Amino acid sequence: MLSNKRILVLGAGGLLGKVVVDALLTNNAEVIATDIQTEPLFAHFTADYAGKLVITSLDVNNEANVVSFFNDQQRIDGVVNCSYPRNKDYGKKLFDVSLASFNDNVSMHLGAAFLIMQQSAALFLRQNSSLSIVNISSIYGVVAPKFEVYDNTNMTMPVEYAAIKSAILHLNKYFSSFMCDSRFRVNSISPGGLYDSQPRAFLDKYKQLTMGAGMLNATDMTGAISFLLSEQSQYMTGQNLIIDDGFSL
Repeated sequence: MLSNKRILVLGAGGLLGKVVVDALLTNNAEVIATDIQTEPLFAHFTADYAGKLVITSLDVNNEANVVSFFNDQQRIDGVVNCSYPRNKDYGKKLFDVSLASFNDNVSMHLGAAFLIMQQSAALFLRQNSSLSIVNISSIYGVVAPKFEVYDNTNMTMPVEYAAIKSAILHLNKYFSSFMCDSRFRVNSISPGGLYDSQPRAFLDKYKQLTMGAGMLNATDMTGAISFLLSEQSQYMTGQNLIIDDGFSL
């Protein structure tokens, strides 16, 4: 599906990023895998991909580095932004979140998403060939949180997360409308919860609100991402694919 495509994956060392890189390589794409720390990437991707994989460090919150990185690229056909920058106070419950921390997290995550889209658009204009961006939003960028699933746990649904993920959906539409070119596309997937060793009480309550699968695996997201990067979705732009086994219904 992705033969001869050159795809950039940001945040490639994370839970979702690693499996995205694996899936893209399996689909015969060339992949540039970036993260602020590259050691986990080199440890994970030990197979010989015959020149199909390049691993490099990139801090998505360093504007100069991001601009320089994109200026150095001759051609990129697709961008998948799996990066998830946040500060040490991220994830506190609502009344424990300070304004400074809220602003910092929104700036880091949403700001990085903006910068990546901006520089991808600039690269598209230079290379004058098709480019598809896939952002990672969330069901909680679409619907209100179901706080009951967090009862009897130390978890919550961070308020910063809801603000960021909903804003990303509108940035997709903004960039698609601004560029106004069928060859430049920006879409998102919105995953439901991804399994990452959460408490059993949470997993059980979450599962009751789905069609039966409960928390999904990161690998369940890769088919939709590959589709949005491919020519099979060539006239889709500004859209959002929800993958949550019915949790948001």
